[in-house]
Amino acid sequence: MAELEVRSLTHRYGAKHMPQVTAVKDVSLRVQAGELLGVIGHTGSGKSTLIQHFNGLLTPTSGEVLLDGENIFRDKQATRAARFRVGLCFQYPEYQLFEETVYKDIAFGPRNMQLPQDEIDRRVRRAAQFVELPDALLEKSPFDLSGGEKRRAAIAGVLAMEPEILVLDEPTAGLDPKGRETILSLVADYRRQTGSTVILVSHSMEDIARLATKALVMNRGEVALYGTVDEVFSQGERLVAMGLDVPAVTRIFLSLRERGLPVRTDVYTLEQGAAEYLRLFGKGARA
Repeated sequence: MAELEVRSLTHRYGAKHMPQVTAVKDVSLRVQAGELLGVIGHTGSGKSTLIQHFNGLLTPTSGEVLLDGENIFRDKQATRAARFRVGLCFQYPEYQLFEETVYKDIAFGPRNMQLPQDEIDRRVRRAAQFVELPDALLEKSPFDLSGGEKRRAAIAGVLAMEPEILVLDEPTAGLDPKGRETILSLVADYRRQTGSTVILVSHSMEDIARLATKALVMNRGEVALYGTVDEVFSQGERLVAMGLDVPAVTRIFLSLRERGLPVRTDVYTLEQGAAEYLRLFGKGARA
């Protein structure tokens, strides 16, 4: 599995001799093999711009992106190789479905890798199995699928390239609670079964708290916080000050602190909330 490193990356939009907008400014981070990095930030914070550099879709104005120590912008061959090693699934990926059948859509990436047909078939069926799409759906038009099935088929198209790093930009956007939970469970299962590195962009702090090993908080194009989930989510007041929607349990304990109760505010899961409640009120509070 690959290690991803970003060094002093800056990206500006706008042509030369025209006003430019800095979308990402001097970002540095390292994602170790097998980690699940959660990327958080409000709209316009630079999240999507940043992740599009990870497989060379965007070229930095300055700075580097390294895969296993090699700059992916070294030459065209390195950039092309990165696009297969780092799989990027955009927000609302089902809008990118275009082939006659689900099978052909999932096979599009492996075909571009110029793999033999038997290997393409193996990858398509394995990816479909990962996202729980039955074989009976593979010969259907992707436009005949339900919304949730389309989302899973689009994700399968990225998984079929068997990337060493899987990058998902808001993979649950627009889904109902059941569909949301299905996608997140599939992502967690995929990482557990393959050992792949996963980078998950999400507006949901609860999802990041539950799934991630590390968290990156972007604010106005810069790194505001970066560290383990415990390190980042222990700073609930800073997250709120940035306009982020912290987990509900964190909001409760921040409110209790404002009311004068001597509670911890680095609480972001229900289990931590229950433990803090028992610490304050004792075992008799169970009733």
